[in-house]
Amino acid sequence: MPVHGGTPHAVPPGARARHRRRDPVHGGLRHPGAERGRGQHPTGHADRSKAGPRADPGRRTAAGTRHKNPQNADKLAAALRDTTTRLNKAIDAWTKGGEPDPEELPEDVELLALYQQRLYRYTARHPGLASKAFARLPAKLRSQAEDNTEALRELFALTRPIEPSKVFKVRDPRPAGELLGYFKKAERRFGVEWEVLAAVMFAETKFGRVRSDSHAGAQGPMQFMPATWKAYGLGGDVQDPHDAVMGAANYLKATGAPRDYRRALHAYNPSQAYVDAILLHARQIKRDPRAYYAYYAWQVFVLTTEGERRLTGP
Repeated sequence: MPVHGGTPHAVPPGARARHRRRDPVHGGLRHPGAERGRGQHPTGHADRSKAGPRADPGRRTAAGTRHKNPQNADKLAAALRDTTTRLNKAIDAWTKGGEPDPEELPEDVELLALYQQRLYRYTARHPGLASKAFARLPAKLRSQAEDNTEALRELFALTRPIEPSKVFKVRDPRPAGELLGYFKKAERRFGVEWEVLAAVMFAETKFGRVRSDSHAGAQGPMQFMPATWKAYGLGGDVQDPHDAVMGAANYLKATGAPRDYRRALHAYNPSQAYVDAILLHARQIKRDPRAYYAYYAWQVFVLTTEGERRLTGP
């Protein structure tokens, strides 16, 4: 179940579909209440404590001020253009053309990525305004904006509101460079593209920020059902990011990747919307590796019966 959602409720091929999960984290998708993708594992406070959905204390931009989403196409296009340009420069400074500094996520990257995420969540919910704004963007950014918006729409379609009192466990993710190493190691061993593996962890738990099990019982940063993990987890720890990535690559290869990613991803999470979203995010990472670092800095949101709440981040 993706985090806004959800992850793969991986189940052995042949297992009944009702045992598979459909809630990604993209905010806590199909975990009743979250919008993530597979099974709502929205992350809460980054202090590793249990957290209930909390209201955002303002929409802070990189400048630290409160900010509302632009209400017209010209301003929305300008905000997307400016934010993405500044975010890419901040990521370049952080990674220095290679792997990032092992230290914490830089504040400018975190804040700019959060604002970018907010903009795309907004465009996903306002298609008419979004299409007008995208027409004003240069071709490369327009393509990125369209893919990100469509991916979020697909994940939002899997989302159901949860009660505000719902409690989630969250934590800080492992460093971006460390996770990248796991994805590439899995690609070398199983032939599954690292960008696809990264997109799955992104959708499922926002790179491990969500610690809670899904409503269906999926576990760990790649959201495995216990029976599937037993069959494909290679004897590892489902909660360990390295082991979870290896298990996911093993499962995806067994179900069709890299020959047929759509088939494999559908086995991982039997939702066409989920499959489309993963492939759209993976395509963005392939086109520009900086997208991986931007997605890494995106936060966990959940949809409650009283509105949207952010559970992680500044």
